[in-house]
Order: sequence, then structure tokens, then C-alpha cells
Amino acid sequence: MTAHTGIAVIGLGRMGQVYGYHVARAIPGATLVAVADARPEATSAFAARVSGVTIANNYEEVLANPAVQAVIVATPTSTHREIVIAAAEAGKAIFCEKPTALTMADTDAMLAVIARTGVMFQVGFMRRFDAGCAAAKRQIEAGVIGTPVTIRSIGRDPHRTSLEYADPAISGGLIVDMGIHDFDLVRWYMGDEIERVHTEVAALVYPELGTVGDVDTAMINLKFSRGGVGNIEVSRTALYGYDIQCTIIGTGGTLQVGYLQHTPLLTLTRQGVLHDVVPAFPQRFGAAYTAQIEHFVECLKQDQAPAVSAADARAALQASIAATVSQREGRIVYVNEI
Repeated sequence: MTAHTGIAVIGLGRMGQVYGYHVARAIPGATLVAVADARPEATSAFAARVSGVTIANNYEEVLANPAVQAVIVATPTSTHREIVIAAAEAGKAIFCEKPTALTMADTDAMLAVIARTGVMFQVGFMRRFDAGCAAAKRQIEAGVIGTPVTIRSIGRDPHRTSLEYADPAISGGLIVDMGIHDFDLVRWYMGDEIERVHTEVAALVYPELGTVGDVDTAMINLKFSRGGVGNIEVSRTALYGYDIQCTIIGTGGTLQVGYLQHTPLLTLTRQGVLHDVVPAFPQRFGAAYTAQIEHFVECLKQDQAPAVSAADARAALQASIAATVSQREGRIVYVNEI
């Protein structure tokens, strides 16, 4: 890979814009060559803020551009298979937003082409690039808490998504769309594979989610292959703010990852002690989102494999789908069934 890497962003939704602006303005050795989106209003708005970038209304134009060496795929999940396979066949390195796809069959088809073509591939599990999450992993690897035996990962959004997006046919549903981050983290921290899952769900705060087949809360119990146990909670009901936390209990200690207070200020009065709360994911994980793209570019420049592997992406999706099957069928599901 040359010292100066030409990158294109395919899909200018919320995350595509974040990635595009960051590549264009803040990553030495990387150049934003092109962006693509089928919506003219999205591309025109981006072009108004970033000059010198080729604008396309389909991904095929981007992949045919010889100046593009790598692509960031930030389109709806249902489109990932088609775009990623085409990008791999075109010899482009690929960063793909999570999840890889909505099914294991589509994911395996993508990964087969990636393996055959040998292109670099990274999936957007940005929590691994968060300072606190990464520090916890380093402490686990250093043996600070001994061997991890129990883990609890919590992801609480302050509000629901649109009903259109909540539809599992579009997003995969709460567990696949949101919980996949937690599945990736617990595998990473435990250093082990999830053997089986059991899911309980509810839609009590936003019962209208049931009209599209989704829920607002899921509790998923986990059993790991070496005997460890865990729990994942995902919800869209944290009206107080954005609440992401994880506790890892080991044979020699415990780690607690995450924070709720956003501004380092406490107000102490006769009424009590008050502080604010992280409002949403851009404030909590903004630096992690951009750090993973910087890692992607650095791997391209150094010709090295990304820290997040294709196998990691597949395993997190497989566990997420298993938990969704457990939700629907009301039974323990072994991950290898999926």
C-alpha cells in the first residue's frame, strides 16, 4: 500500500458522514477520494462541506475509480453483502459497519470472497477502540484480575429508533442491531466463545415496537465454552441518557468499564447531589468511532491485519442471531445451531 491512501465512503447516513469528514480532515496519509449515496440531497450536502471529492450516486462508480484503494461501507445492513463482495472482487480494502449482514449465509458469502481475494477487511466494533474498554482489555491480558469467570455488559439507549428501522427485516432487531457490540465485547474480554444463550424480552415502554416485531428490552444469559457465565442487557428505555457499562469478574479481581456522568461537575445542594448524563452515542464513543478508522488506515499503510478480524465479526453475529432465535422460540439456543 502506498504512503498516501485513497479512500471512498459508500453511504452518507449518520455514520458515513462521520467517517467521511474524519478521513477528509484528520487522518494524515489518507485522502477522501470519493463518496457515494443514492440520495442526491445527501451527496450535495456533503459536497457543500468538503471540496475536491468525487460524488457518485452508486457504489459501482466508486469501485471503478483507480484512485480508490479502500472503501468504508456505511450503507444499510441489508446492502452489505452486495457491496462488500463487489468491493472485494475489485481489490479494494474494506471497512464495513456492523453487523456484516442480517444472516449467517450472507456473512459467510461475504467472508468467502474476502478470503479468496485476500483484501483487508475490518468491521466497525468501535468499543474496542474506546480508551476505557481498551484499558480493561490490557489489564485482563496482564493478569490483573486473574482469569475472567463472569461478565455483565449493559447497553441502554435513551430512546427508541423509528419503527421503520426497528423492523428486524431492516436492522435485525434490537439484539442484532444493538446487542452485537456487547456480544463482541464479552467474547473479547472473556477470551472465550459463547456456547449457549437464553433470552427474555419485553416491550413495555414502547409497546408499538411490537407492531414491527421488535422489543425495547432484552436480557440474555450466556454460558461460555470453558464454563464462564455472563449476561447482556440491551434496551432503548434509558430516558435519563446513554448508559454503556461492563463488569468483568475474575479469579483475582474485578474491572468496571464505562461512565454515566458526562461533565466533570457535581452540584451539591440541600436537595441532594446532581450531575448530568452522557446524552447519546456520539458524545460517548465519538473518539472511538474515529480511532477505528485511523486503525484501518494504519493497517493499510503497514500492510498488517486489523485488530478486529472477520472471525470476530462472524462470531458476534452468530451469537446475536442465536439470542434472537431464543427470543422468538423461548428456549435455550446453542450458538452452534446457527
